Amino acid sequence: MNEPILSEVKGHVAIVTLNRPDVLNALSVELMDKLIAVLEGFDRDANVRVIVLAGSEKAFAAGADIGDMAEASFLDMYERNNLARWTRIKQVRKPIIAAVSGFCLGGGCELAMHCDMIVASESAQFGQPEINIGVMPGAGGTQRLTRAIGKFRAMELILTGRFIPAAEAYEAGLVTKVVAKEQFLAEAIRLAETIASKSPVAARLAKEAVLAVDELGLTPGLDYERKLFYSLFATFDQKEGMKAFLEKRKPRFEGK
Repeated sequence: MNEPILSEVKGHVAIVTLNRPDVLNALSVELMDKLIAVLEGFDRDANVRVIVLAGSEKAFAAGADIGDMAEASFLDMYERNNLARWTRIKQVRKPIIAAVSGFCLGGGCELAMHCDMIVASESAQFGQPEINIGVMPGAGGTQRLTRAIGKFRAMELILTGRFIPAAEAYEAGLVTKVVAKEQFLAEAIRLAETIASKSPVAARLAKEAVLAVDELGLTPGLDYERKLFYSLFATFDQKEGMKAFLEKRKPRFEGK
């Protein structure tokens, strides 16, 4: 139980759990290194189609481990370049669903926003309170939160450090759905199982296309989408999916 990351596989769904309950799952360097290794391992695992990333009922993650950086200088932070590792989470090709309950703050909120969907407990609280300790978001918070909820709401949250409850986060467009506290993990797994029942190759390319919205304008984005769509006609899953539709039966996707 001393491992900062726990994981298991149920069917085609991998469940990855942050496991530092004594510090509300603070994101230490060790935790982040192990989390990235586990996520990349499941990304390579042909049996896994969707990943659920969860914390505890009390906290998804309450932020970075301040002890790792409190006495660091500019040069220390620049040379360590720890934040660069977060790019590797974005590069995971399979869908990732965050299962969030309790505190989801600072680096924890940024980690949730690196996922593709967020299922939130009614008890969840989101925020970027870095301003309260003399810094600002550094793992994508200023960029991803603004894209998710707009400039004016993001500016207020980042400059005041205010927490928002799950219902407000849902209304703002930050989370996918809000459920009862005792259901947040089960609901995230149900959503993952639904996605895992679809063509895994189509799901990966669809995720790639949606993420391209942040990088491309409309015209190049439409061109990129079109090319990915055409490419799926080279797959077994496309042939099986359309044949099953015409034969009025459930498709048997193989991810190839």
